[in-house]
Amino acid sequence: MGALIRTGTSLLGAYLLASGTLRLWPESGMVRPFMVLWVLQFFSSLAWSIVFYPKFFSPLRHLPGPRDGSFFMGQFADIRRYPTGVPQIKWANSIPNDGIIRYLSLFNMERLLITSPKALAEVLTTKNYEFQKPSNVRFNLGRLLGVGLLLAEGDEHKAQRRKLLPAFGFRHVKNLYPIFWSKSRECVEAMTKEVQLEAGKNPAADGKATAVMEVGSWASRVTLDIIGVTGLGRDFGAIANPSNELNQTYQKVFKPTRQAQILGILQLILPARLLDLLPVKRNHDVHSAAHIIRATCADLIREKRQRQALKEPTDLDILSVALESGYFSDENLVDQLMTFLAAGHETTASAMTWAVYLLARHPEMQTRLRAEVRERLPSISEADGGKTISSFDIDNMPYLNAVCNEVLRYYSPVPLTLREAAVDTTIQGQFIPKGTHVMLSPWAVNKSESLWGPDAREFNPDRWIPKFEGDKNAASGGAASNYAFMTFLHGPRSCIGQAFAKGEFACLVAAWVGRFGFELHDKSLVDETKIQIKGGITARPSNGMFIKVTVLDGW
Repeated sequence: MGALIRTGTSLLGAYLLASGTLRLWPESGMVRPFMVLWVLQFFSSLAWSIVFYPKFFSPLRHLPGPRDGSFFMGQFADIRRYPTGVPQIKWANSIPNDGIIRYLSLFNMERLLITSPKALAEVLTTKNYEFQKPSNVRFNLGRLLGVGLLLAEGDEHKAQRRKLLPAFGFRHVKNLYPIFWSKSRECVEAMTKEVQLEAGKNPAADGKATAVMEVGSWASRVTLDIIGVTGLGRDFGAIANPSNELNQTYQKVFKPTRQAQILGILQLILPARLLDLLPVKRNHDVHSAAHIIRATCADLIREKRQRQALKEPTDLDILSVALESGYFSDENLVDQLMTFLAAGHETTASAMTWAVYLLARHPEMQTRLRAEVRERLPSISEADGGKTISSFDIDNMPYLNAVCNEVLRYYSPVPLTLREAAVDTTIQGQFIPKGTHVMLSPWAVNKSESLWGPDAREFNPDRWIPKFEGDKNAASGGAASNYAFMTFLHGPRSCIGQAFAKGEFACLVAAWVGRFGFELHDKSLVDETKIQIKGGITARPSNGMFIKVTVLDGW
């Protein structure tokens, strides 16, 4: 229909010229008729895309959706006002639907929110390659994450995933738990020293070492070191040295700024490649960060190739597996490493930040978890430097795993991910035109009352604890479908590092809670709506998460 509008405008212009209504050269020259026709076509196309198509002609216009909003801007005011994913939580729980909710974004651009397990199964599994990341998203993410597994599509994605799977095999990940624990211990000891140093400047009356810390930065440092050692074969030393160039680069580029938000909005209507050319600070920061990260990854590849040439024993980390496959060029290897470096530490760091916040907000849960940790795991501060642990130890801690699962459900690190219909297709029999934007929102699905029950929007780790012997519902948190838990997505494009991330997360939570007591520094944050959450690759507090940390005796 849009093509018909443009054709009709062109025919009208031809008529105006032929009839003499718009005079041609030499009387008035070509400028005037060109400008009139250009303006005519521009505004007719604008009227079609903003008003006529979404309001009267779209095959999706009958789908349920929010009824409030602006005539020209749809629900963009709510999308702009609230953190990413929050409006979708409200719509999923208040609008009756059969798995698809339609809403309108900037300039009435259509968006489909997928809410039911059956609809999610189609988009993520049975028809997953019919729904791809939009080109703007791929370009924007690719600047920092590289065009690796996360952004590959179709047969290329299948091949890359197959070659990288051995690095995330079940037994291999289980064998990494001692490294997860070792790095968790190193981080706890470093945090302890900083708390004691700060407490020494202003001793507490009860003699306990207490200080206010921004826990998100510590989470980023330890997860960067873990992905470095276990995934790429290098210890970046970010725990010991917060001034580490790679750590500082990620901290800077993931920090929310007003300019980044504005560019994100402009990306909805302008090509990302065009915006990337603008001489603004945000673009300079991203280009500089990409250069540093690419150079680091290239160095890692050279080191591994030298070890291979010397016939040294190979590891089963991501880089070694990718090199052994012989499938990837050096340039593509850089992209793969960029993907796992950024996604592999930023997501778990986000989860750790929210875990500490939620435990500080629920001190009774924190106390219960600490009792289990101290009962079942060796002390970090034993004279011999601390004993190691195995995956068996972590897997057999029901409340630890319940807390971790509930954190990942309640505050999924990635609140929303976008797909675009690559072809004309259907979802549950509903025709979906090519180019339609489909929104997958872990925040909305993970807190859907129709999937999780009336307490879906409450933090409740006990939903993952069996109520009786043989209670199989606890394995899914009581949800009726696996698709109710969307933190790692599902299907061929599900997170390849899911088992890795969950093991790393559990070790970190256990170590931190075993040693420290956490209390909210800003008591107003008991009301979570008071937290300003930044938009971006992951959901993290805009101004950091400052927590009162106390070193506890006896562990």
